Amino acid sequence: MAKGYWVVTANIADPEGFTPYRETAGAIIAEHGGHAIVRGDVTELVEGQSHGRSFIVEFPSYQAAKDCYASPAYQAAIELRKDAARFDLVIAEGLDPA
Repeated sequence: MAKGYWVVTANIADPEGFTPYRETAGAIIAEHGGHAIVRGDVTELVEGQSHGRSFIVEFPSYQAAKDCYASPAYQAAIELRKDAARFDLVIAEGLDPA
């Protein structure tokens, strides 16, 4: 089965204001089976420590990647960061890179 990916660039304007998102989004992503394959830990995806950081988040399937993004919980998390950060996110389907 093809895996799903989020290809993400995070631009964080206000790290302190980003904290409410950071505190909730990692758990939501993990619940859908997602983990950051560039940084190795989904908590690092949402740490908000630097500007213009890029990530790839791997999900067990393309559908899981879509479901996570569309979930009410993740959409609520997006609202928590709307004034503190901007994410450019593309959902992609692909084979296991291993």
